Amino acid sequence: MTSTAIVNKVWNFCHTLRDDGVSYGDYLEQLTYLLFLKMADEYSKPPYKRDTKIPKGYDWASLRGKSGAELESHYVKLLDKLGKEPGMLGDIFVKSQNKISDPAKLHKLINLIDGESWVLLGADVKGDIYEGLLQKNAEDTKSGAGQYFTPRALIQAMVECVRPEPMKTIADPACGTGGFFLAAYDFLTKEHKLNKEQLEFLKYKTFRGWEIVASTARLALMNLFLHNVGDMDHEGPIQRDDSLRTQPSESFDYVLTNPPFGKKSSITVTNEDGEEKREALIYNRQDFWATTSNKQLNFVQHIRSILKPGGSAAVVLPDNVLFEGGAGETVRKELMRSTELHTILRLPTGIFYAQGVKANVLFFENKPASKKPWTKEVWFYDYRTNVKHTLKTNPLAYANLKDFIKCYNPADRHKRKETWSAKSPEGRWRKYSHEEIMARDKASLDIFWLKDDSLEDSANLPEPGIIAAEIVEDLEAALEQFRMIADDLG
Repeated sequence: MTSTAIVNKVWNFCHTLRDDGVSYGDYLEQLTYLLFLKMADEYSKPPYKRDTKIPKGYDWASLRGKSGAELESHYVKLLDKLGKEPGMLGDIFVKSQNKISDPAKLHKLINLIDGESWVLLGADVKGDIYEGLLQKNAEDTKSGAGQYFTPRALIQAMVECVRPEPMKTIADPACGTGGFFLAAYDFLTKEHKLNKEQLEFLKYKTFRGWEIVASTARLALMNLFLHNVGDMDHEGPIQRDDSLRTQPSESFDYVLTNPPFGKKSSITVTNEDGEEKREALIYNRQDFWATTSNKQLNFVQHIRSILKPGGSAAVVLPDNVLFEGGAGETVRKELMRSTELHTILRLPTGIFYAQGVKANVLFFENKPASKKPWTKEVWFYDYRTNVKHTLKTNPLAYANLKDFIKCYNPADRHKRKETWSAKSPEGRWRKYSHEEIMARDKASLDIFWLKDDSLEDSANLPEPGIIAAEIVEDLEAALEQFRMIADDLG
């Protein structure tokens, strides 16, 4: 059977379950459990004959031949049992639940998966099926899964600029479903002819991720597993934990990440009367420059702390990181002092599933201690002014970022040329010196120089639908800021 036909079978059954109220996310979870068991069953047979460490009676064979209430009851027991196992097995099944209430449909899904030899499928085919489901899940706005899904075009451009090298480590402290890891994996395998040692390092030692949400961590593990990163005999590369919680015990060559947008870090506490309320979560980290409940500022500090000297980072961050006072000003100044913050890509709205997001990509390189600031100049690429994107009618494509990559000059970023000048004020690429930035109020990096055409000439106004969408984006962003203020005020 062709890969397209397999994809269609998987999709069509997903639509059948949707009619019963099973979301894409729930379907994806059940598919993850069953696919893992089926592939483990295939690996346990010749020519592989691997010990998959799955307890007898709780394996794929135990699901065959059962139906109705018997199947449903056994499946629930199986999920509970495997969730308590060590290693990658337990990581995949931790806190797992049966979300398919109709045993007949569960039986059909088992038969659907049983009809294919998944191990024999190429990693690209298995990966395409799973990535397609992740994309669909992200588009399902009710699920909220979009917050874990960074546009693949943006991820690819970030990886192209950082240009990771073989035998070096890559971390993502908020890895979601693992998109940055897979893009880096593709880059390394396409750009380099890897030898056996390098391939083994890539499979088992290159990637390390943290994800606080159990269901998302399991999707990341399965996504990597299906793309040939890691295997069921080793510990998975994803740790289910809050990466900000403790000072890191290891450092990495690269950090590629898109930390979660939105509310400040908070926890639920119960008072003497038994009432629950949310309180700002402060991380008392001795290695942080500033103590704050602002989640993004904490991630900036954490990312710098896990980078090796000479290590490179590319991080998606919201606008408030660029202009916020107090802890924000402290973090910006310290970042420019201790690292070489060399590039900022200003992103347009309408490219993320989370509404109202105004974001940027910060590129910096960690440096050893020095009396003088390492950042001498910051290059800005304004891909926001006069740029219109929407998720459905005009989604961000890799081609849209090619000019930025060209200006960034990954081959030698020290040889760059501005496209902006007094004679060419429309140029999107220009640099500001450290002195110019420090002279700005609060050392703000929230810098624009291009004229907004829609404000200059009413004839150039966008379509009413686009204007309405932009108003919604701005209101959502303002509302999020008010929520953060309300959180601080209790």
